[in-house]
Amino acid sequence: MSENILTKTTDGVLRLTFNRPEKKNALNRDMYCAMIDALEAAGRDDAIRALLFAGAGEDFTAGNDLADFRDGVDNIETFPALQFVRAIAAFEKPMVAAVQGDAIGVGATLLFHCDLVYATPDARLWMPFIDLGLVPEAGVSLLAPHRLGLARAAQYLLLGDAFTGEEAFRFGLANALAPAAQLMDVAHDSARRLAAKPVQALRESRRLLRGDPAALRARIDVEARLFASALASPETRTRLAAFFSRP
Repeated sequence: MSENILTKTTDGVLRLTFNRPEKKNALNRDMYCAMIDALEAAGRDDAIRALLFAGAGEDFTAGNDLADFRDGVDNIETFPALQFVRAIAAFEKPMVAAVQGDAIGVGATLLFHCDLVYATPDARLWMPFIDLGLVPEAGVSLLAPHRLGLARAAQYLLLGDAFTGEEAFRFGLANALAPAAQLMDVAHDSARRLAAKPVQALRESRRLLRGDPAALRARIDVEARLFASALASPETRTRLAAFFSRP
């Protein structure tokens, strides 16, 4: 397990904490690999009944560490970020998120896979793929129109606008708002309540709510191929170079 991913199990809830606050909890390859391992182990462990994502310090996560994209991606199929996205899409136990500060890129798209989301009113959710010459990932091109409506999905994925935790609550992406000092307690309490529910009924109810997973898996795969292609394009390489040259 990476030192940048902290794990703690309480009341049947596995808390995964992004622990790289000096980098706004940006996710690198080692962190993705650690979370994939944690998800696989949690799926096999009957004592773990729910999962809670959180960020150390003031932010949830700034998303992918763009340094991992600096030289492109040799093989998208073995890229840890894609493997993580596939793992959360396939995870069969409830997932909860406690969001404060920045939730950028995969930090925002991850929330569309969570069953319950709690946020501070001033949290900032942002999916700026378009401004880097990239396409959406994690199946959000399918999930965002469904959850937010086509107009808002276009605003956040085509214009690349950010939105707040308060707006996420108003749109139905977040279940409730809480001040930063109470956020973890609120999120953990809901995760604990999920963990106490009858296992089989909870699993089947969750499957019914989510519907056929085939369309989501297919969209994730299409996005991944387009994402890898975009990373190799001159426009995206120029935009990434500009990002890394910023003071």
